[in-house]
Amino acid sequence: MNLKKLIFTENECYKTGRKIKPKGIMVHSTGANNPYLRRYVGPDDGILGENQYNNHWNQHRPSGRQVCVHAFIGKLKNGTVATYQTLPWDHRGWHAGGDANNSHIGFEICEDNLSDAAYFNAIYKEATELCAHLCKLYDLTEKDIIGHYEGYQKKIASNHGDPRHWFSRHGKSMDTFRADVKKLLTAPTPTTKKLYHVQVGAYSVKSNADAMLARVKAAGFTDAFIKTD
Repeated sequence: MNLKKLIFTENECYKTGRKIKPKGIMVHSTGANNPYLRRYVGPDDGILGENQYNNHWNQHRPSGRQVCVHAFIGKLKNGTVATYQTLPWDHRGWHAGGDANNSHIGFEICEDNLSDAAYFNAIYKEATELCAHLCKLYDLTEKDIIGHYEGYQKKIASNHGDPRHWFSRHGKSMDTFRADVKKLLTAPTPTTKKLYHVQVGAYSVKSNADAMLARVKAAGFTDAFIKTD
């Protein structure tokens, strides 16, 4: 996960200052053909790129609307995919259009023309990793993750179809998404690599130790070192 932070301190939602205890995660997609983060996240921090229209969401009411999410996933100016956190995770967002604002972290994925498989695979992977991170942070499971359309079905969000319309074009669904997050949550933790040190000499005169260290490094053991008792 390529996680960065630019908190929307100018957004009315942030200034309202309400907090929640996150009980779930809601996945959104933007519904507009613009995969670049700079459309929504600003001002430019040097890697986002400049938004010439200055219509990003870090302002009082973006385009006159009361909207704000906890994060966006999309492209940086160099084309690589990243996640930008835009609200503290425990801040009450304005993303669901319903009661899910009181319980769910919400993030938007920047849509493109919906046909670029490489871009979709990159944002899908980034989104699963973000959800796994948040699940670990707030003791959630993959079962606590829903799409906006599922929030509508549960009567806790407004009537939107995202991200089903996009996921289905690439053979994915919220069920496969949750399964992929579960794989990340249940993956075995890498074990710490054990190191074994071999001593090649013990000296009472430091110059002799230095000379041996030089010989050992010259032989190719560049990580050799002197330990003093």
